Amino acid sequence: MDSLPRVIESVIAAGRILAAEWQRPDGPRGRDDKADVDIEIEHVLRANLLAIIDCDFWGEETVSRLTGDKLCWVVDPNDGTADFLKGNRGSAISVGLLRNAEPVLGVVYAPVTDERGPDYIAWEVGLPDLLRNGRPIKRRIGHQTLAPGTHVLVSTAAKIKPELNAELCAPASFVPMPSIAYRLARAAAGDAVAAVSIVPVGAHDVVAGHALLIGAQGVLLNQDGNPVTYSTQAKLSQVSSRCFGGAPEACEELSLRCWEKLFA
Repeated sequence: MDSLPRVIESVIAAGRILAAEWQRPDGPRGRDDKADVDIEIEHVLRANLLAIIDCDFWGEETVSRLTGDKLCWVVDPNDGTADFLKGNRGSAISVGLLRNAEPVLGVVYAPVTDERGPDYIAWEVGLPDLLRNGRPIKRRIGHQTLAPGTHVLVSTAAKIKPELNAELCAPASFVPMPSIAYRLARAAAGDAVAAVSIVPVGAHDVVAGHALLIGAQGVLLNQDGNPVTYSTQAKLSQVSSRCFGGAPEACEELSLRCWEKLFA
């Protein structure tokens, strides 16, 4: 496959739309977890991606097309919309490609972040390294473990119950941030030992990040500690009720912990 440069170009162009929406004088349009710009971006991405590879398409905002093609684009035009509308930086465009229900390409792009500026992480099968903003990341995460000085990326809701989140992520420290797609991407890039979602996720949330984890020798596990799969339409709609992406040993250990405490 050699589609990645064109996909990156399309995602960065979509990121300009998202950044412009962020900069509106009266703030982004929308409410709760629905932003007007999400639909606009997905229409643009859908046209561009299907021009690169004309295959099935699974998106969050537009009508999906599932014909049984071995290839399927999986798109979230703005993962972390609720945080985006609240003024939190770090929502991300997520574009993945499945081949026979296996992630083979991923691009996650956060055009507005707190500390990194525009930040994209990308990979496709056959590449020896992930790319971050055009440069190879020559590291693997497979050997990492939960240890003092490491980080687990969790949702911004973790700020409400810091003591419980600290307990559940120990001996690593927890870092709250928007977008499970961007959390997974940053874990794949080595910024953290793992990324967690404790609420249900669909394929559009995680396929791109999952591809990046594969490229970095990481894993994506569900609430039972089993690998996340995408073999049916039902699985695409909800791949898991919780997920843990990053270093294999760390994710297995995190999946065994009592995250239900956070909902008590």
